[in-house]
Amino acid sequence: MSSSLLSPTVQRFLFPAFGGLLYGYDIGATSSATISIKSATSSGISWYNLSPVEVGLITSGSLYGALIGSVLAFNVADFLGRRRELILSSLMYLIGALVTALAPNFVIMVIGRFIYGIGIGLAMHAAPMYIAETAPSQIRGQLISLKEFFIVLGMLVGYISGSLLVETVAGWRYMYGVSSPLAVIMGSGMWWLPASPRWILLRAIQGKGEVLALRDTAIYCLCRLRGGAIGDSAPQKVDEILSELSHLREEEEATIAEMFQGKCLKALIIGGGLVLFQQITGQPSVLYYAATIFQSAGFSAASDATKVSILLGLWKLIMTGVAVLAVDRLGRRPLLLGGVSGIVISLFLLGSYYTYLGDIPAVAVVALLVYVGCYQLSFGPIGWLMISEVFPLRLRGRGLSIAVLVNFAANALVTFAFSPLRELLGAGILFFSFGGIAVLSLIFIFFIIPETKGLTLEEIEAKLL
Repeated sequence: MSSSLLSPTVQRFLFPAFGGLLYGYDIGATSSATISIKSATSSGISWYNLSPVEVGLITSGSLYGALIGSVLAFNVADFLGRRRELILSSLMYLIGALVTALAPNFVIMVIGRFIYGIGIGLAMHAAPMYIAETAPSQIRGQLISLKEFFIVLGMLVGYISGSLLVETVAGWRYMYGVSSPLAVIMGSGMWWLPASPRWILLRAIQGKGEVLALRDTAIYCLCRLRGGAIGDSAPQKVDEILSELSHLREEEEATIAEMFQGKCLKALIIGGGLVLFQQITGQPSVLYYAATIFQSAGFSAASDATKVSILLGLWKLIMTGVAVLAVDRLGRRPLLLGGVSGIVISLFLLGSYYTYLGDIPAVAVVALLVYVGCYQLSFGPIGWLMISEVFPLRLRGRGLSIAVLVNFAANALVTFAFSPLRELLGAGILFFSFGGIAVLSLIFIFFIIPETKGLTLEEIEAKLL
């Protein structure tokens, strides 16, 4: 293995990003697991005859767990710190995966899915914070966006493992069990990594320990995280952060009322607005139609929805890779504005296809690929990146937990409301509606979202909030 792959920068990113990989894997594997568990011949259980509501609970159990995980994060994040929250997350992933895979009945399985979801909620909260607080500002966007790359990679691995195991007897147990060794790797890696120096310094100025001792700990952690790149400048770097935190009046603990005032309110509008639009522009709904769109265009392999998922997963991975390479060169705003413009066009094309262009299936295929590609250039990685950058340090733990809660709640709402709305309005009007929401999101981005490229987290707080 090359020394570049073992650089502190890669190590620092890799283990927190496993939280994203395990989240993505769950999305990908569950689509095949629900087919496996309902099969009379290959489920390997006597309780395979599940109702649509029970299948829905298996599918969305982890999502509801993630909502609880986000609420937990609000209360424990600043007490535990980013590193210990990620260790707790890996433990929830491990327990959830094992309980689900070994479940003797439906109720135990749903409990396992719920515990796994708590791991998702904690990981999606702590991973972007840990990476943001430990990464050099010039590559911070790239490293946090790589977490989205890992989510998409996890989805692709989940789709592939699902397609390989879907015909196997009790295949769903293996699909969910695969997560457990990955959770062990994540937890072991986070145990080995040091705490976030910024979190340690926040504890210092809030009187949660002896300042000089905590300062020395922060210097040690920074040296371990940056390796030889930091050289002898670690003490100076730590003192700069300390003085900026004092100047920004970070010494008082955050109250719940403060979350909705001043700088934090502005950060909540920026971060919460982005992750809300990320979900309500219809991403789960567009992917729902992927298999039928490819079938109508004459792709025979599309009769197998799993093959469509793998194809789309590869396309998502490629476009996320482009975003990772571009985010610290072009900046956040250009990718958001360009990507969401593409989303608007693709949603109106999909609406047109289902309303009056039904005899031209190529329109739907192009629109689907444009939508997925543009989402992965914009909302996908940059929503998570911005929420990790914009909150002031002493409010970051709680602020980010609110933004993550908004994300999962909006996801649950769109997923739940999609089928009734499709019955009520029809696919054409539904996609036109999503297109209208996407136009509103474009206006929101243009007027509200600031550019954070190249700025330190303290500079973002001082200059942009």
